[in-house]
Amino acid sequence: MSDIATSRRSRITPEREAELYGAVLDLLREVGYDALTMDAVAARTRSSKATLYRQWGGKAELVVRAMRSQKPGGIADVDTGSLRGDLHTIIGREDDCDMAQNVALMRALAMAVHQNDDLRQALRELLVEPEVEEFRRIVDRAIRRGEVRADCPALDYIVHMLVGAFATRTLIDEQPPTQAFLISYIDAVVLPALGVAPPADGPHRRHPQSATS
Repeated sequence: MSDIATSRRSRITPEREAELYGAVLDLLREVGYDALTMDAVAARTRSSKATLYRQWGGKAELVVRAMRSQKPGGIADVDTGSLRGDLHTIIGREDDCDMAQNVALMRALAMAVHQNDDLRQALRELLVEPEVEEFRRIVDRAIRRGEVRADCPALDYIVHMLVGAFATRTLIDEQPPTQAFLISYIDAVVLPALGVAPPADGPHRRHPQSATS
């Protein structure tokens, strides 16, 4: 699917592609996945529906490609020399406003993923699996550096931990995820689970919501 999609999309300019993706994400936040139609995207972007289908094949791929376009780039090349530095750097590439917008997108897709096979497959192939593979490369470097034991049982759950913190922060704390919260979570939960020693200046300070609750 990826090679075919790349061939299709080569017919439009990067600027036009970015404009289309922005419109798709705006519609997704406004009406949710089920109510988002190719007709609505065509109207919002002054495109023909036939053009949209020719370029992306269908709504599921278009939505997931639009979501992927918002990511600041691959993470596997982030290499600060330590796992903690790598994870902090990855979190720091999206500001708090971007994170709040991403939460809105996740809410828009939450139910649809369980009911739509095309969307679920597109998410796995185009977003989840590539990101999991990039995290594996980062962790593999940490293992080679001797920071993490190769047989650490938490290795299989690092992405689950990070996504879980991001997705549930609003539900539990009634606040959006922020850089400060996620960095604190990495230091307090993810790194200890992987057996990585705390920073030299001591455990990371509790995030504000925890400190006041």
